[in-house]
Amino acid sequence: MTVTAPSTTRADASGDPYLVVEDLTVRFPTEDGLITAVQGLSYSVQKGRTLGIVGESGSGKSVSSMAVLGLHDPKSARITGSIKVDGQEVVGLPESKMRKIRGRQVSMIFQDALAALHPFYKVGGQLAEAYQVHHPSASKREARRKAIEMLDRVGIPQPDRRVDDFPHQFSGGMRQRAMIAMGLINDPSLIIADEPTTALDVTVQAQILDLLQDLQREFDSAIIMITHDLGVIAEMADDILVMYGGRGVEYGTAKNVLMRPQMPYTWGLLSSVPDVTGDTDAPLIPIPGNPPSLLSPPPGCAFHPRCTHKDKVEGGAVLDGPARAGAG
Repeated sequence: MTVTAPSTTRADASGDPYLVVEDLTVRFPTEDGLITAVQGLSYSVQKGRTLGIVGESGSGKSVSSMAVLGLHDPKSARITGSIKVDGQEVVGLPESKMRKIRGRQVSMIFQDALAALHPFYKVGGQLAEAYQVHHPSASKREARRKAIEMLDRVGIPQPDRRVDDFPHQFSGGMRQRAMIAMGLINDPSLIIADEPTTALDVTVQAQILDLLQDLQREFDSAIIMITHDLGVIAEMADDILVMYGGRGVEYGTAKNVLMRPQMPYTWGLLSSVPDVTGDTDAPLIPIPGNPPSLLSPPPGCAFHPRCTHKDKVEGGAVLDGPARAGAG
């Protein structure tokens, strides 16, 4: 069984993709050898749409998204391929030019808001600084007013007072809202949300997801949602990219990937999640084994050592290529 890899530029009524990633490879030299964290990854995102990226820890989700923002140290990361933001190639772009894109055209909501926010500076001051970086002519008063406006927009109560609080004075949900405010303060066209609801209770999680959807409708932003939670993906995503071992192994509309998955790894992810509408006594089926070593990945499809369907491939052969569903 084989599946043809989808086009990297999915047709959509919203027009040309705002972000196009083609054949992206990210490697890190180490004392033990060369780690290939991302290999041959291709996808695209249009404005107004949400791409969900799912996969186990170490599959390359965050590494690939940090490459979009140019956050890898060029001295320690070897990046090849193409990343185009609004038609502009950013791979190899000088840091001085990348700073103009980062936070203005593309912003990131980090997983741990407490770690991402500076503990020694007030939340409002950090928001104001993020605004002034891309609006150097704005006065401190204007930047503060913008910070209060954004805190109010993301649902922080009494924003004119909380703007002078430090991050530790915010609850976990409020810190995450402050991170979203920082990500949106310059009206970016692309938002990368890296596990934005991790460690939040389900009520706050639902509020954060609703907030992102509301703000997307308001700003017509493209969103990349990185998460382990398939429930979040089902709620948010228009398209889904499944990653494994640094590669994209399945890519399509959310309906097709969730309802008609073609890759055995995707089958495994879906089988390991409880179905609230199904048999409550049905056992969850975990994926056997462990993710592959990025230092010495297996040949062909990286999933085949763990796949329970590999005997169905012709002669038990290991097929090459990330989009060959029968390779697993």
